[in-house]
Amino acid sequence: MTEALITERLAAVVGVWHDQDVASFPIDRSDIRRWAIATHWPQRPPRLFWDEDYARTTRWGGIIAPDDFNPFAWPVEPADAGPAAYALPRPGEPGQRMLNGGVEFTFGEPMRPGDVISSRWRIREATERDGKLGRMLYLKLERELRNQHGDLVRTRIDTVIRY
Repeated sequence: MTEALITERLAAVVGVWHDQDVASFPIDRSDIRRWAIATHWPQRPPRLFWDEDYARTTRWGGIIAPDDFNPFAWPVEPADAGPAAYALPRPGEPGQRMLNGGVEFTFGEPMRPGDVISSRWRIREATERDGKLGRMLYLKLERELRNQHGDLVRTRIDTVIRY
């Protein structure tokens, strides 16, 4: 008989949101500019991300961050692993190996200079199925980012496959 990969410990936290302990520092225009330069290098980044005069003429009315901007890229304190900690098998449990099953993003309000971003995590879904490598555990890990007004900025869903 194949041992179940969805443990009681894991099942108890599926769907439960976990707030990240630390919000981001206020986003600075310079953070946005540097991120845009780094992610567009060697091309010049779009003016929307660094030229305030130009950005004011757009539908956004000012500088915004690129969709992939990470306000938690430079933490002072280590971030809470959130539900991912529950997804990891303990020594001796099956499912010690892991595959990246992909990432899905949904974008909401753009991040702007001055925004403070908070984050929360959950294991959205846990399912088991048999594959060529044996019994496999499929996890959907969901992370939400919200600004100081509570507006949804971005949702990220990672698919993790453990076997």
